[in-house]
Amino acid sequence: MSELTYLHNQRCRKSREGLALLEAHGAVITVREYLKDPLNEDELLELAEKLDQQSLDQWIRKGEEEYKTNFKTRKLSIAQWAAVLEEYPKLLERPILIAGERAVVGRPAERLLSIIKH
Repeated sequence: MSELTYLHNQRCRKSREGLALLEAHGAVITVREYLKDPLNEDELLELAEKLDQQSLDQWIRKGEEEYKTNFKTRKLSIAQWAAVLEEYPKLLERPILIAGERAVVGRPAERLLSIIKH
């Protein structure tokens, strides 16, 4: 199995639930608190590929004030969203589990298990 990296926000209940679920299933993971250690633009572009998305906007937290104020009416490319998320990591949906060339957003948390069972 590939190394597992968990993009985590300790203050988020869903993120804590996902981490607990992975640990309960014996997954050995590297936790990256992405608000303290933000992903850079290249990492975000790579993440978009791993999420198999044509656009990162599907994984943007649209309820955040930064989104509503600055980006709500804008249509951005993957590269533009990567630059935005580098500056505003809080806008990235969470939690995300990365395993090699695959990644999954853990909403609901059970989706995380799909990646550790392969």
